[in-house]
Amino acid sequence: MSMAAVFKALADPTRRRLLDRLRARDGQTLGELCGNASMTRQAVTKHLAILEAANLVAVRWRGREKLHYLNPVPIHDIAERWIGKFERGRLRVLAELKKRLEGETDG
Repeated sequence: MSMAAVFKALADPTRRRLLDRLRARDGQTLGELCGNASMTRQAVTKHLAILEAANLVAVRWRGREKLHYLNPVPIHDIAERWIGKFERGRLRVLAELKKRLEGETDG
């Protein structure tokens, strides 16, 4: 899985809505995901294929039913790589500020 594929998949609002629906209730069939969608079954299938290719959706077969599950790992990886770095710096500055302030009140 490449980060480029994850970013491409997340760039589309329709795919983000599908992920939101899976986050709300995991293990849905194509028919269930199409239920409230204002697009054709074929369009939902294409969006799911992109999400699967980006490893954002995992599938499991239950008999003849294909169940779709949200895989949050790629989103976590993005958060760690792109957001976590910046957050760590800010937390380090706050920790240094706390030490200085506590040092001033202790002395």
